[in-house]
Amino acid sequence: MNNEPPNTDASISSHLPDPELEVLRYLAHAEDVRQRDLARIIGMSLGMTNAILKRLAQKGFITIRKVNNRNILYVVSPDGFEEIGRRSYRYLKRTIKNVVVYRETIESLVELIREQGFTGIDLIEESDLDFIVEHACGIASVRYRRQRAGVPSAAAATFLLHSEQLEPPAGRRSLEELESAILGGAREAYLSEVLI
Repeated sequence: MNNEPPNTDASISSHLPDPELEVLRYLAHAEDVRQRDLARIIGMSLGMTNAILKRLAQKGFITIRKVNNRNILYVVSPDGFEEIGRRSYRYLKRTIKNVVVYRETIESLVELIREQGFTGIDLIEESDLDFIVEHACGIASVRYRRQRAGVPSAAAATFLLHSEQLEPPAGRRSLEELESAILGGAREAYLSEVLI
């Protein structure tokens, strides 16, 4: 298993949305949008939306035209479309890199679980990474099953892995602590602990 602590700064920043990119993408597809509506759709405060729009205009990614006293038109410039492509590409690269890191970590975790004598893994609730868990189970020859929370597993040799959307009750453990817990006989873990 990997003994190095995960780089939480990189993990966290890669999960955070890029508000400028969200605004640019929306404006690229919107015919006519008011700032207040844009703030609501993107899920930001009106002040933050206003600051982002001003910043995008200063960078030359959008133009702002006053139509009349009540209406303002936001238009994405050619540089803005280029920036959408550039940032989308960087986001895709980060996402692919994270999937590789998650795959390697989950494969190691599943192998550790198999080595402890478990013959199956039940993933509780949906996960964005269930395809990686299922793939890792296939590689390790461990039965994989996804189930809803509150449905107990009937098999004695089944390890319960909770979705990253379900937080562990007593806080997160590091991957090293999680490995120690499994080696010490723990029968369930939280996928969210693997992702930190």
